[in-house]
Amino acid sequence: MSPVITGETHQWLSPFEKSVEAVLARRGKPTVVLASGDPFFYGVGATLSRRIPADEMSVIPAPSSFSLAASRLGWPLQDITVLSLHGRPVDLIRPYLHPGRKILALTSDGKGPAELAALLQSSGFAPSELTVLEALGGPHEKVSRQSAAEFALSDINDLNICGVEVKAEATARILPLSAGLADELFDHDGQITKREIRAMTLSALAPRHGELLWDIGAGSGSIGIEWMLADPSLRAIAIEASSERAARIRRNATNFGVPGLTIVEGEAPNALAGLPTPDAIFIGGGGSDAGVLDAAIGQLKSGGRLVANAVTTEMEALLLAEQARRGGSLTRIDIARAAPVGRMTGWRPAMPVTQWSWTKP
Repeated sequence: MSPVITGETHQWLSPFEKSVEAVLARRGKPTVVLASGDPFFYGVGATLSRRIPADEMSVIPAPSSFSLAASRLGWPLQDITVLSLHGRPVDLIRPYLHPGRKILALTSDGKGPAELAALLQSSGFAPSELTVLEALGGPHEKVSRQSAAEFALSDINDLNICGVEVKAEATARILPLSAGLADELFDHDGQITKREIRAMTLSALAPRHGELLWDIGAGSGSIGIEWMLADPSLRAIAIEASSERAARIRRNATNFGVPGLTIVEGEAPNALAGLPTPDAIFIGGGGSDAGVLDAAIGQLKSGGRLVANAVTTEMEALLLAEQARRGGSLTRIDIARAAPVGRMTGWRPAMPVTQWSWTKP
């Protein structure tokens, strides 16, 4: 310990929350918290600020690992994506993998760069350049560069950050930034809101910063997944009765880089009990089952949006009655796709969809 530090000292505990509680227990007493970098950029300051008002803290920031890495690489921070994978799934990087993009990704430990390289290889981004920056700002600083395909670094310092220059193979899994992703990107058994209908459904749901969606009868999870892809602050709960489909939703959420999608396995309306209050609800499958629509409307917060799609006459009749009773808008969606007819081409209509969109008073 440095001779200039004369007070009582404590090491950071594991799990980290224990140290937070220890700091909180000393409120009202002079307490110094030592941490590296900028404490309000993926740092301890952000964690403490959730429990301690800003006027009780005096913060002295230092350059963050992102700032140090950008300076070593010559990458303007405003032009790149910065992402923390520290204590978080490496799959979170998937939505950002676009050719030409530059990403700074903070890892959890010395194994992180290899895990990142493996993900890039398996997703069709093996040509990507991976720069590992270790122990930045210290006497053991080290910078190494390899392609993801040839990555073979070992004995990497636990304090590291990775710079990724994204390059894609022809078969790379690139997630477009628009709503209505290709059906083929999802693992599904046919129980999926088709891309054109999905794009219109997301538009009607109108996601806003920090909101929570319930996707009732989630099927493949496509609506909840695209909802979360719209902004990192968005959350979603997929409610699905089939255990096989629930497992499929989980795989899709991982492959789309939104592993935080919550999956509730069970039948609505019973499965809705005790869930956090939603800002928006989508009803795809099972909407005509007894009590589902009423339960969803009852749980929706005031000002919340509900969107329900019908392909059966029974569900359509229910939506027509609800619209007559409560208001909202009805939209009839007819999609036809060109398909071979012998040696020529003709239009094959898909099943029409009736969509009810309503905002709770």
